[in-house]
Amino acid sequence: MASFEHDEAEWAPHSSPIAVVRPSSTEEVQAVVRACLAHRTPVVARGAGTGLSGGANATAGCVVIALDAMTAIKTIDELERYAVVEPGVVNDDLRAACAEHGLWYPPDPASSPWSTIGGNVATNAGGLCCVKYGVTRDYVMGMQVVTGTGDVVRLGRRTAKGVAGYDLAGLMVGSEGTLGIITEIVVKLRPLQDPQRTIAGYFDSVVDAGRAVSAVAAAGLTPSALELVDRQCLLAVDAWKNMGLSVDANAVLLGRVDTPDPAGEQEAQKMLACFDEAGASWSAVSTDQEEADALFAARRLAYPAMERLGPVLTEDVCVPKRHVAEMLSRIERIGLEYGITIANIAHAGDGNLHPLLITPRDDDAARVRAQAAFAEIIDAALELGGTVTGEHGVGLLKKDGLAKEVDPVVLAMHRSVKAALDPYGILNPGKIFD
Repeated sequence: MASFEHDEAEWAPHSSPIAVVRPSSTEEVQAVVRACLAHRTPVVARGAGTGLSGGANATAGCVVIALDAMTAIKTIDELERYAVVEPGVVNDDLRAACAEHGLWYPPDPASSPWSTIGGNVATNAGGLCCVKYGVTRDYVMGMQVVTGTGDVVRLGRRTAKGVAGYDLAGLMVGSEGTLGIITEIVVKLRPLQDPQRTIAGYFDSVVDAGRAVSAVAAAGLTPSALELVDRQCLLAVDAWKNMGLSVDANAVLLGRVDTPDPAGEQEAQKMLACFDEAGASWSAVSTDQEEADALFAARRLAYPAMERLGPVLTEDVCVPKRHVAEMLSRIERIGLEYGITIANIAHAGDGNLHPLLITPRDDDAARVRAQAAFAEIIDAALELGGTVTGEHGVGLLKKDGLAKEVDPVVLAMHRSVKAALDPYGILNPGKIFD
């Protein structure tokens, strides 16, 4: 059972579960929850275990319900443009299945080849496309849930519109398994995305790249992706995968536009001008699709590539786009202050930054410094009007940050909702807040 003890969050506390159950139906999930209710045993729901906040970590004396065996894509409705899926469906598998019907599920976290829709919903995951197309919450229409009282309920709708009652389905999105266990999800689909063109810019510093992000926003552009990757990450990916990446820059911005021509070409040229005005040492609209795809593939592989170098404590702060450059500058200063190597990847187009704090293995002093730097980065994001988590969730690592970000009255409202929907406190206790 050791492989079910924790997710990918570095140094987040975890315990050994007393049992792991891998149900294959809603009825089996309900049976487990009712048995745990009878004994007041904590229940921790888990998807693929790719989370980065400790939200799926086992707590003392708990039963882990692993939903990775519930992998059915039950319906793809071409007319109404929705799909009905079980929580264990891998994100990329759903996207591939929808593409066969000429449809597209936009939310695409970097972990999309491995992460599951249930986990994406539990954390309200974002991704590369979210700068233009929104995050998971924007695509969840409804769901089936096993509640903290052992009931099975359906929330939301399958119609294009609907405002009957409170948006309880929306409440479940991002709740990290603390309000119910999701066993079926109805997601909205779009027509297939139009072909994209890639705009790449090389910069001498991540701060210069951050200025380009602000310039793109100020120009009124809404790219279909705008990603930042620094040199450390690209070198780590190349050393691991031998992709032949040749980048002579300390930071790379990868933009994409999917607007049909002639407007698409105009947007690409405007983005190129934004890169140049911000100080790009080189920029171009890519004419080599294979090269462009390789750079975006490297962006997705950056985190696991950095993990090979040592423990990685991953941030997930989000700041207003106008403050991206300032936030990146503060991250650099914090790394120097604490003597911690910090690599940077980011969904830069919407201000969602993922500084990666890298430490040597078995170096307790470095771990302590990294954790102090982690807390200071959170404080810096809040000072700039940002949030402690853009898409990874609060879990265990961001609990202190949430308490700083949210007004005490609002935090009390959170606890009231939790008490109402999980009156016995068995669902993922100790996560998000105590």
